[in-house]
This record gives sequence, structure tokens and C-alpha cells, in this order.
Amino acid sequence: MDVSRAERNIQWIEEHCYIPDGKLVGQQVRLSEAQKDWLRTLYGTPTRTFILSMPRKNAKTALTAFLLLLHLVGPEAVRNGQLYSSAQSRDQAAILFKYAAASVRMSPSLREFVTIKDTAKSLECPGLGTVYRALSAEAKTAHGLSPVFIVHDELGQVRGPRSELYDTLETGSAAHENPLSVIISTQAATDNDLLSLLIDDALSGADPAKKVILYTCNNDKIDAFSEEALALANPHWFDFMNRNEVLSIAKTAKRMPSQESAYRNLHLNQRVEASDPFVSKQVWQDNGQIPDDWRGQKVWAGLDLSSVSDLTSLVLVTERGDVFNFSWLPADGIHEKSRRDRVAWDTWADQGHISLCPGRSISYDFVAAELLEIFEECDIQGIAFDRYGFKYLRSSLEAAGFTEGMLEKFVDFGQGFISMGPALRTLETLLLDSKLRHGNNPILQMCAANAVTTTDPAGNRKFAKPGGKDSSRKIDSMVALAMAVGIRQSVEIETKTKTITVDSLHFF
Repeated sequence: MDVSRAERNIQWIEEHCYIPDGKLVGQQVRLSEAQKDWLRTLYGTPTRTFILSMPRKNAKTALTAFLLLLHLVGPEAVRNGQLYSSAQSRDQAAILFKYAAASVRMSPSLREFVTIKDTAKSLECPGLGTVYRALSAEAKTAHGLSPVFIVHDELGQVRGPRSELYDTLETGSAAHENPLSVIISTQAATDNDLLSLLIDDALSGADPAKKVILYTCNNDKIDAFSEEALALANPHWFDFMNRNEVLSIAKTAKRMPSQESAYRNLHLNQRVEASDPFVSKQVWQDNGQIPDDWRGQKVWAGLDLSSVSDLTSLVLVTERGDVFNFSWLPADGIHEKSRRDRVAWDTWADQGHISLCPGRSISYDFVAAELLEIFEECDIQGIAFDRYGFKYLRSSLEAAGFTEGMLEKFVDFGQGFISMGPALRTLETLLLDSKLRHGNNPILQMCAANAVTTTDPAGNRKFAKPGGKDSSRKIDSMVALAMAVGIRQSVEIETKTKTITVDSLHFF
């Protein structure tokens, strides 16, 4: 490994950078051994993207600021280079700028060469022509930029697989021969969020120029609220962290379950939703085996109908517990919808996970035609539907060629606590016993990660969206799955009742 470049950068930071706050304020930087190792990883071999993910209170902002100055006025500077940091809010964008600016003001060697523009949140080195600006997702000013160095600050706050600001900056750097993107952040909440996708891709090792260092504690055998877990997840636990403060937070989270998710995300760097989902990530993965073909099988189904432009989902469940998801969205505007929802609808459509209806709205005629093909390929025992929109779908089903016998398979399934309560209990039991095989369908997986529950005074549950009914988070396929297992249970109970009645009549 060529360590000369890394050691040169370590020496430069310790010689020219100063600590602007905390108990060591005003002192020259002395990088920890962990920080030195990170720089050796970053600069030891060619790097396009460097991801460092760890809990809060590990001096992420400080290290990011020093790297920024290293590329602005230090030996990594590229003449006339544009440097940017991106954050999700103006307040977050200001934090890194203020830290870097304060360090410059304290440094006798840097303040002579760096111009600070507080109003514009900008640093400039006139002698090299380098310029740094802090950007936020709230400001639409990133188009047309050509960054050679980018810091994506706390990218874990991005929900969904896309960020317009991230995409704009990354594509803008293509004009440079050796651009560098640095991501230093706690983990995102779910596997479908942008940072999680970037981390998983880097961990795969497919591209050696994409590097990741990940600190977390996901060992179920270790008490999540113990010092052992915190020491494992926090690289600076024994260096400069306020251990008493963090241990106090751990004790509070252990007493108050409502704070557990935030504790696990912020202090153990786990991918955890702020609200607990209906099914845990591990349980969902335990049911991720590849299902057999649904064609020719006896199946039960749930159909969640949408509004004119939203997701419509059908889920099939076979006797063996194989699960299949079918989804529909309008074709027109699919790319805009993907950006707006921060969901990879267009990619999933290209991969065959979504059928696109012609036009800008859900075509019930289109859905009905595809439903007929499904009916003809398997033995539908019952298909549960919610009342919304079915009166319009029925005429399309008749026009598509559904017979009266086929239409009798459609069963009205209430969406309230009385109907969904037993369905959720059955679905939960099947998942806990690993009796389903969903094959990690991405749409169903996204809906499973989003689905939380609400409870009535009697203890019955139904699905809800995190953030309320107006949230853009989708749970449609999980609702359809619950209806599918619910209708199977209802049909089986009805069949058993009829069998008992027939047998009794025959006996007498």
C-alpha cells in the first residue's frame, strides 16, 4: 500500500488544523489511531467514493471539516476546483461550514490563505482558485455545478433510494478525472434508503474504488443497552466520548421502549425505523426463500385497489405458503413519481416487478385483463378486496370476460379492526414460524418495512402508515398479503363448516 500520500495528509491536518469547540478547543488536531487508519484506507489506493458510517458523538463533523480543508487549501487541492457539501436542511448544511470556518480562523497558517464568506456559507482560497460552498436539499441551486470534491453530510437522513441533490452533484463530477465523494453518516433507517443501498453496494466489493468502513452492533447475543455493545459500535468509545452520558441514554431507552429505535440508530448505528414495523427485518428475511411457480397451484389472493394514480397491488398465497406480488402504476410520469416518492418505481418497472398502465391513471380495464390471465393460470379459491373502487373494477372484469363463477370468487374484505385483526394475527404467526416464502420481492419488502399497526381498545390491530394516513410511504402490498391470508382462513373455516354440516346430514 502506498502510505506516503496518506501520511502526508495526516501530517498536514495535524500541523494546520485546530479544534474549534469542546474541551480541547483551540488545540492543534491530534488524530486518533482510528482516524489515521481511515485516512490510510481513503488515500492508500484510488478512491471514488468513501463511506464512513458510525454513531453520533464520534467527531464525524470534525473529521469531515479537516478533509474539506485538506482539499481546499492543502496538498489534495486541485487548482480552480469546486468543493461542495450537501445536507438535507439549511441548518445541517451550516454545521459543517461553521466548523471548517472556525478551524480556519484559529489556524495561523490557514487564515492567511482562506477567505471566509459567512453569508454565502463559502470558503475560498484565491491563490489556488478553489471554492467551497455548503448546499442543502431545500435550495434548488445545485444544477450546473462541476465538483471535484463532495461531502454528503449525514446522508442517512435521506428517506428512499434517491436524492435529487445527491444525483445532481454526483453526475456533475463526471467532468473530472479523479473526483472524490466522502460520505460520513449514521446509518439510514431501512434497507431501501439511499445510504443503505450505497453501503451494501460498497460492501459487495464489486468496485474497489468504492470503500466503506462501517461501525455498528448487530450481534443479538450482546445486550444492546450494555457498554459492550456501545464499545463495539463506537470507534472512539475509549478516546474522547462522554461515556457516562451515552450510558445514561441507553438506560433511558431500556426503560422507555418509545426511545429504543432512536437509541439503536443514533448510538449503535443500526438500521432501525423511528416507529417499529409490524414485522422485524430479521423475521422478514427468515421468510425470504424463493417461492415455487404459482401457475397451476391452488391460491388465495388479496387485491388492494388504489386511487387513480397510486399503487394497486395483488398478492397471491399458495397452499405451501409461496407468496407472489403483482403491482400496477400509470406509465405516464413514472420517472417524476419515482423522484417525488423517492422510490425506484421506474427501475422496478424495468425489472418486471410493476405493470405500467397506459396513460396517467390506473386503467381498470388494463388491470382486469391481467387479472383474467392470472385467473386462467391458477386455481383461485378466493380473492379478497377492499370496497374502494371495486364497483368500477367489476364492470371492467365483466368486459374482460370474467364469468359469473369467477366473479363469485371476489369477496368483500373490510379494512377495519374486526376483519384485519384476525388476518394480522394469522399473518404474524405464519411469519414468525417461517411458513411463507416471498423471495424478497422489492415492492413487498418496501411495504413490509413501512407497515406499522394501530390498535383498538379490544387489542385488535390493523395496518397504518408511519406518519399518518397522508404519508407517502406505501403499504399496499402488505395490506393485500394480509387480506390473502385472511381470506384463506375464512374460506377454510367456511369449507370445514360445510363439511361438518354435510356429514351430519348424512349421519342422520
